[in-house]
Amino acid sequence: MFGYKTRIGALVILTAGLASAQVMAQSIRFGAGSATPTKIRSIPAEETAALNKNPKWKAPKTAWGAPDLQGVWTSDDMRSVPMQRPKEFGDRKEMSPDEFEKRAERDQASRNRAVNDETFLRNEWGIRTFGYTSMVVDPKDGQIPALTEAGMERGKNQPRGTYGPGPYNTTADFGLYDRCITRGVIGSVMPALYGNGVRIVQAPGKVVISYEMIHDTRTIYLDGRPAPDPSIKQYMGIARGHWDGNTLVVQTANFKSGTGIGRAPTSDHLKLTERFARIDPEMIDYEVTVSDPGTFTKPWTFRMTITHQPNYEVYEYSCHEGNSAIRLPLSGERAYDRKVAEAKAKGLPIPKREDYPGMKAYGPPSKDAEVFNINEGE
Repeated sequence: MFGYKTRIGALVILTAGLASAQVMAQSIRFGAGSATPTKIRSIPAEETAALNKNPKWKAPKTAWGAPDLQGVWTSDDMRSVPMQRPKEFGDRKEMSPDEFEKRAERDQASRNRAVNDETFLRNEWGIRTFGYTSMVVDPKDGQIPALTEAGMERGKNQPRGTYGPGPYNTTADFGLYDRCITRGVIGSVMPALYGNGVRIVQAPGKVVISYEMIHDTRTIYLDGRPAPDPSIKQYMGIARGHWDGNTLVVQTANFKSGTGIGRAPTSDHLKLTERFARIDPEMIDYEVTVSDPGTFTKPWTFRMTITHQPNYEVYEYSCHEGNSAIRLPLSGERAYDRKVAEAKAKGLPIPKREDYPGMKAYGPPSKDAEVFNINEGE
């Protein structure tokens, strides 16, 4: 792994404001080669679930008799499962044995590298591999439905933030994630480089779900109380739930528009139906139906399995403290403005914006960046 000369703790950044995180993440995730899977990873994890092996298996109960979903879970075991299904799988929801073996080898190599070689951030790979061809299960082709015209327009106009070309003039030029506001209900559980923890706590009449990255917490009431007036909207919506046998069904509405699912920010017509079902002492199946006629041409459903991981801890996500995703691009933009003014004053050609090393928070290093291997010291 390579880093740059200026470092803050474990996070390696360029002095010009160009962070290396995205490049690092890509090399970590896709460049690890293959390795012999461990025993637990050598079988599709869904096949090892207690309920799959024994249809009469019963989930544990709380002291007041509700199905027990409590604990710390993560989506780390889902990191190699794509949201949308690659075309070569067609309508198949499960991989063939040969396809699964290759995925398991790649996952094992990625975990080996994360545990033994890397010093960058928390690159968290789980201990299991799932044989799902995609998270999307409906439509049957595994693809997120097409956007409506309004959804496409919203997608064109959304702030691209640290992943876009700018210009960066105010905080409104950055997304909700950049600004440490929210990743939305769906984004909060999607597997990323790190911070994929989900803590579930229960009490009679309610379930509380906290997400590690961006630190959102939802309280889901099960006591039949009505939802607030539709005019009251929140980024995480307002949830009400009930038990359907051993499955927790959560219906969430009253969303404030702007959180992202797929290719565009959602509208305030978004409604989610989530289903949590414990299928094993260490697994919860999580299925979500997305209905947003203001964004997608039809409803669609995705599924993932969140799991327990050995010694996993949910860390405080102090996103605002030292958040360079806003400060660095804004300062880079102002530095570029000064370079343009200097060039005009001297009658020199205006520097190309895309060549200036402060225009993105993530991307490749500038041509003159000093690079060294942080695993070999300085």
